[in-house]
Order: sequence, then C-alpha cells, then structure tokens
Amino acid sequence: MILTRTEESILQGESGPSARKAMEILVALGNIYGADSLIPVSSVQISGVSYDNLGNAGLEFLAEMAAGGGKTRVLTTLNPAGMDIEAWESLGIPPDFAENQQKVISAFARMGVITTCTCTPYLVGSLPHFGEHIAWAESSAVCFANSVLGARTNREGGPSALAAALTGCTPNYGYHLTENRCPKLTVTVETGLAGTHEFGALGMVIGKALEKSGLKPVPYIRGIPSATLEELKSFCASLGTYGGAALFHLEGITPEASLYNPPTEAITITRQDVETVVQSLSSQSPPAGPGSSESPDLYTLGCPHLSLKEIARIAELLQGKTVKKEFWITTARPTKEVADRMGYTAIIEAAGAKIAADTCCVVAPIGGRFKTLVTDSAKACYYAYAKHNFNTRFLPFDKVIQEVLL
Repeated sequence: MILTRTEESILQGESGPSARKAMEILVALGNIYGADSLIPVSSVQISGVSYDNLGNAGLEFLAEMAAGGGKTRVLTTLNPAGMDIEAWESLGIPPDFAENQQKVISAFARMGVITTCTCTPYLVGSLPHFGEHIAWAESSAVCFANSVLGARTNREGGPSALAAALTGCTPNYGYHLTENRCPKLTVTVETGLAGTHEFGALGMVIGKALEKSGLKPVPYIRGIPSATLEELKSFCASLGTYGGAALFHLEGITPEASLYNPPTEAITITRQDVETVVQSLSSQSPPAGPGSSESPDLYTLGCPHLSLKEIARIAELLQGKTVKKEFWITTARPTKEVADRMGYTAIIEAAGAKIAADTCCVVAPIGGRFKTLVTDSAKACYYAYAKHNFNTRFLPFDKVIQEVLL
C-alpha cells in the first residue's frame, strides 16, 4: 500500500505514539484487504463505547491512546454508551458501572471526540453528502449512510474507526470502491408495508436470505413505492443485524438505485414472509396478562435512536395519561434537548415514562433485570434474546405505547 509523505511521517511517530499506533492499524487493515492507498474521510463514528462491551481491557486501550496524545482530525462522534451520562441513577445503573463508563467517555473527550453517543449521527449534525468518504462503525448507521445518503463507508470496528479519527484517513477498499457497490441480487417485495416494525421485519427477511446465499450480495430492492426516514432507519438496523448488510439499493428511493439495472438473480418477498418474521420475533414471549408474573416488564422504543418526530408522537399519545409499565424511550441527547424545549419531555415524564439519552437497551447493562422486552425494533429483539436472554414481543410503534397504558 502506497502512503503519502504525511502518512509515512505519522507511521514513523512524528505525530506522537497514538497517531503512530492508529496508522499501524490502518496499514495492517489495508494490507489485509488489498487496498492500494489510504483516502481522506470527512467524518467518523466510533463503536465500542459501552463499558458493558469494552470492559477493563477496552478502557485501558482508550486511556493509553488518550495519554499518547491522540487527537481527532475530523468530525467524530460515538455510538451509544451503556447509560444516560447525566441521568443514569434513574435507570438503575450501578455506581461502579457508571464510574467506569464516565472514564470511557472522558478518554474519548480528551482525544477531541464529540461525546454525542448515538447510533443515528445523521440526525444530530453528522450528515455526509452523496459520494463522501467516511469511516463509520455502527451497523445501522453504516447501512443508512451507504444506502440512503449515498456516502461511502465500510463497517469499521471500534479500533479502526478510532484510528481513522486520529489520522483523518481510511484504507481504500470495500464500499469505498464503485465496483463493490453494484447490486448482485434483485429482491421484489410483493406486499405493502406499514410502519417501522414491518420495515424491520422486511429487513430480517432479506437479511436472512442474504446470509443463506453465503455471498452477502448487495440487494436491489423493488416494490416499495415510498418509505419515511423512520421506516428506512428501522430497515437499515434490521438488515445490518440479521444479514450483516452495509448497502442496499431501493428502486425509486435511494440515490444510487437509478445507476443500475436490476440483476437477473432474483428472489420474491411475500406478505406471508413478513408475517412469519413478525410472529417469530414474538415467539419467545410468554402470554401477557394483568397480574401475571410473566407479563412483559420492559417496554422500549428507540433502537435505533428516535427521531424528534417519533418523540412527538409518543408525547401525543401519552398526553394526560399514566403508564402502567416500565417504559424506556431512548434517543440522542441533542434530540432530547430539542424535545425538552418543545415540551415533549415534560409530557412523557409526567406520564411516568423514562427518556434515556446516550444509551439504548442493546448496550445498557440490563441483563438479569428484566424477563420480557416489548418493542417495535427487530434489532432490539435480536439483542434482547441473544445478549440478555430476554423473551421478546414485537409490536407496531403505536401499539407499544398503547400497551404501557393498560
């Protein structure tokens, strides 16, 4: 891999030990994937932020990089942390976990990272344009950036994303190259879709089909006449979780779809396919019922983090009412701050629900605290069962809110 004079100087340690370590990571990655060079990136989003996932080893690595003079060279944000940085006590987070999570955030801050902890950076000020090279790490954000925005990024790991932030560049391979963004499989959707939960179910259907193929081709999707930002956000999260996909083209909607003809290899998705997935995501759940010891004990919306429009909808449905269940609403802190100004937060909290910024049910240390999670997110269902061993119920967005009032 050919390096510029500046890149060589960083590799030789002229910008400090942390920058050198970062460049070593990128050179190794580039050599593994056959990149010919490094390319500049305009923004970075780093995963591996929750102390629940990092542990002491990850915290020590971050502290070492901060102590070695590591400084970001481009706009850099973080994935959700394991807790609301300000209101962690109200969510039942243990003090020792909170102390270590604060150390993680502090290490990132010392390196110049903007400590906005969200899986939807495109909603809070990090919005790359079409064709722009970035280095993002969170699966749903990567899929959204590549597909909906038309930016270019691979799915970075935590260390490689941090390395890109400290050097301002990334290896030129994978989805940075035009030839790798071509679709290889046509997916025809022969059913209407309504709401975030059905778009999430579709993502699971297609994701599993990509996994089954063994090749994980870029899909070209037909048959969906329209989709909201929130539905696309949900679809990206599910497709990335169940199929490991980082890019799709949606005919008539995503910006690169018009550049390609539908591939000859094709599959069809029916209403039955979607309904089967909807049912499967609730199949681990015991039946709900008043007074039942096995009734759902955690309701949550916000995986990926909620938009302001979604928070406004929750406030509308909770106005003047009282929730009867534990109800977590997760979003980015900048979004919450706007919700505060609009009065949405006051309405939601007056109803007894909890708005948690900076975190979500996927990365918070909630294992063992609950038994059954209810959500509109197919991604949240996956991690609730696989990571926390929770039962799950999968409902439409409004239905989740209606149930917490019963």
